[in-house]
Amino acid sequence: MISLVTKKPEKYTGDLVAFFVQQQEKGSPSCTNMIVQKSIDRAYAAGDFSGKEGQTLLFYPESDSEIITKRVLVVGMGKEELTRESFRKAGGTVSSNSIKTKAKNILVVVPEKLNFDTSVMSECLAEGLLLGAYQFHKYKKKEEDNDEPGSLEKISLHAAKSSAARKGMKRGITAALAGCAVRDMANEPGNKWTPSDFAGFGRRLAKKYGMSCKVLGKAEMKKNGMGGILGVNSGSALPPTMVILKHQVSKKVPTLLLVGKGITFDSGGISIKPSTGMDEMKYDMCGGAAVLGAMQAVGEEKPKSLNVIAIIPATENLPGPAALKPGDIISIYGGKTVEVLNTDAEGRLILADALAYGIKKFKPDAVIDVATLTGAVVIGLGHHRTGLLTTDDSLKDKLIDAGERCGEPLWQLPLGPEYSKEIKSKVADIKNLGNRAGGTITAAAFLQEFVGDTPWAHLDIAGTAWGFTEKSYIPKGPSGTAARTLIDLIRNWK
Repeated sequence: MISLVTKKPEKYTGDLVAFFVQQQEKGSPSCTNMIVQKSIDRAYAAGDFSGKEGQTLLFYPESDSEIITKRVLVVGMGKEELTRESFRKAGGTVSSNSIKTKAKNILVVVPEKLNFDTSVMSECLAEGLLLGAYQFHKYKKKEEDNDEPGSLEKISLHAAKSSAARKGMKRGITAALAGCAVRDMANEPGNKWTPSDFAGFGRRLAKKYGMSCKVLGKAEMKKNGMGGILGVNSGSALPPTMVILKHQVSKKVPTLLLVGKGITFDSGGISIKPSTGMDEMKYDMCGGAAVLGAMQAVGEEKPKSLNVIAIIPATENLPGPAALKPGDIISIYGGKTVEVLNTDAEGRLILADALAYGIKKFKPDAVIDVATLTGAVVIGLGHHRTGLLTTDDSLKDKLIDAGERCGEPLWQLPLGPEYSKEIKSKVADIKNLGNRAGGTITAAAFLQEFVGDTPWAHLDIAGTAWGFTEKSYIPKGPSGTAARTLIDLIRNWK
């Protein structure tokens, strides 16, 4: 966790103190601490440090120095215009360097000289520090005297404007911890994170934050005619769950419905995937994890101007003896029939049940679903942007702005009747697969069949949920993407 301290940086007795400086057009970068400035000047004169973005200077103060910490780290912010992302990356750089040097207790000095709001600097530094410090070693045996990286135990922030810094820091901590929770869920293997674990996480959030949680089991799904999730689940020995978590304020405020894909392992079913890379299909629940991560932040902040309801349909997709077969026809909640041409196009089937059920039951003012839905989005956008498809321009603008503020950029792809025609079936209402070309769009066109006139947006995070753009605060493996975008959207909902 991060705390705010008033003690002067020179008097800090921990393992490391971090400062931030901007690159200058000419001359050495400027720091408010004169002792640190002397080291910067020497490094600059030697050609070793100019303050470029991400560049670092690490030095060890003399024993008779006025600075009594063990290490001082100076991080360059570059000379371009500073953004929220600049500070997020800088925080991540501090964490990664601290871990390399095995510093456990660090102090981070929020810069006074930079022309940027203190609250925002503190928020984004806190995000970068916590997200950058993230590690998942749950299943590794701890050994003494090895060369494994260290881990941060205590992070302190020092800021001249303490009240503004405290406000921003709190927001940053909440968003970062949500992102870390998403990563924790995603890092769990398929035999350790199952549909029942989604249910358990939802119930714990409800108990901790005073929300309500209901979990639909197999019997209720059958009663409700949820043929999508039941069909996908039919090859698995583990029962499915549908977690419904509610933060409800009043009938007088808008209601936002969040739906997250929770396929806890995806083999492809009968249409089985290639063995290479199949281990990564434990990440196919990242959409559901992102929605629960966002709800963790909702529980912390308790927004008063918005009802937020989350639905996570969760199951495995395995080729058991009763599994769905290509050519089978199933019925989604509400009665629409689907010809299943490929059992590896399963995410849209469980999302269809959740969307149709959630919209009918809760009548939201807007709905957003998050899913690792298609490999096609990786072909189209790589691992740098999340695919956005929507029926509502206002919702589109809100999401794009939120993603930009969070460093989780989105890119809009089109929808239209020409794509919807591609999923029409000769033997059922629709089929679960369109043409190979435009696969991300036809997958979204399938989901569009179940949202009616409700303003709706679909986030395809298959390219960003793991293998996301390399950044100082994004580790290899699951990124935790979309949770912070949803949190920012909720914070700025109007």
